[in-house]
Amino acid sequence: MSPEPIFLFILFVFLRRVLKRDGVHPEWQKMLFLGLFVIPVVFLVSKALHIDHYARWLWYGVLLALISVIFTKEEFKSLRNFIYAFLPLMLLGILEDVVRLFKGVWVDKITGALDTAEVFSIIWLAAMLIIANKQKKALEKEQQKAEMEEREKKIIEEKKAELEILVAQRTAEITRQKEELEQAVVDLKSAQTQLIHAEKMASLGELTAGIAHEIQNPLNFVNNFSEVNIELASELKDELAKMNGDEKTKTALHVLADSIIQNQEKINQHGKRADSIVKGMLQHSRTNNGQKEPIDLNELADEYLRLSYHGLRAKDKTFNAKITTHLDKKLGMMELVPQDLGRALLNFFNNAFYAVSEKNKSGLPGYEPEVTLSVKRTGRTAEVRVKDNGTGIPDTIRDKIFQPFFTTKPTGMGTGLGLSLSYDIITKLHGGNIICQSKEGEGTEFIIRLPIEEQ
Repeated sequence: MSPEPIFLFILFVFLRRVLKRDGVHPEWQKMLFLGLFVIPVVFLVSKALHIDHYARWLWYGVLLALISVIFTKEEFKSLRNFIYAFLPLMLLGILEDVVRLFKGVWVDKITGALDTAEVFSIIWLAAMLIIANKQKKALEKEQQKAEMEEREKKIIEEKKAELEILVAQRTAEITRQKEELEQAVVDLKSAQTQLIHAEKMASLGELTAGIAHEIQNPLNFVNNFSEVNIELASELKDELAKMNGDEKTKTALHVLADSIIQNQEKINQHGKRADSIVKGMLQHSRTNNGQKEPIDLNELADEYLRLSYHGLRAKDKTFNAKITTHLDKKLGMMELVPQDLGRALLNFFNNAFYAVSEKNKSGLPGYEPEVTLSVKRTGRTAEVRVKDNGTGIPDTIRDKIFQPFFTTKPTGMGTGLGLSLSYDIITKLHGGNIICQSKEGEGTEFIIRLPIEEQ
């Protein structure tokens, strides 16, 4: 029986397995699969027709073609050792068939030598197959090792990626916590500053209350006796008019009495002014028990804005200013003490109009006095902003503006209690806060925040 069909069948099986494993050349896979059926059919037909000799040349041709493909195509590199094992036996078979085409004594000698060579080729085949098997096992072992290393590498990369994600998440979390802590420190410093300021204001309030009580009694005596002295001086003038005597002397006494009356009137005028200051101090220090009631903050703020403007216009007919309002119609009613809050807002409006009036007097070209009122709701807080483009407040005195008796106005223009009283009304009576933003020469903005109580 000729070994060529068997070898060819085995070669077809190996080729198809290699192509199927690598997933390439599906058209070749179909041809090889078809060849697995064609080879047995051709073999059986050659046996039945007794044309084995001719069929062998067909097998040789197909084998040589496949060997050529295996040695030229890189995807069949793994089958080359297998071909090296069978190649001597196959070449000896071809050479023996070629020699048998001739006749002569030399043919028998060559045939005998070829038979001997076939024995060695079979030994070669066995040795190559054993070596190939060992190499295959070694290769498979290396492949398994490489696959294991690749899997370990992949696992390490996956773990590395997971760790990088965890590190990134942790870094982001730490960064967020750091920012929150920094913000908390800023808030604590701000709260500390506000507490110190509030404590300072409370201490000043207690101090002013004590001073006011001590001053009020002697001040009442000054005012009362100045009024009595005016009455006495007037009676003295009446008595001088009834007396008979030298007219020159009477005139001199009249002048002296008039001077006394004028001096007493000045004393009484300034005494009453001092009395109003003392009353303001007492009002500032008095605990307010005002009753809160539902009030439209928009209407209240707008009303006192107009009241302040027209009050300044009554004193100075030449003064004009642009008034801008931004009201929040959706704010709704709020629980407030209208009289006290109105008085506080009036102080802010008066200061704003005073600032723009003073700046307007400087005669800056193109300057237009403007006061802006804004009311809006932000969350559970109502925000009132009073902004002007007046003279502004220097940084050096901005922390002092809410202190009692501190004022930048000329003597006689203010008592220095307006903003201090407003501060107490906003912070103590209504539980709000005030922020002052100002730039000297450009203007000032007071931001008043009032908590909105749930109805």
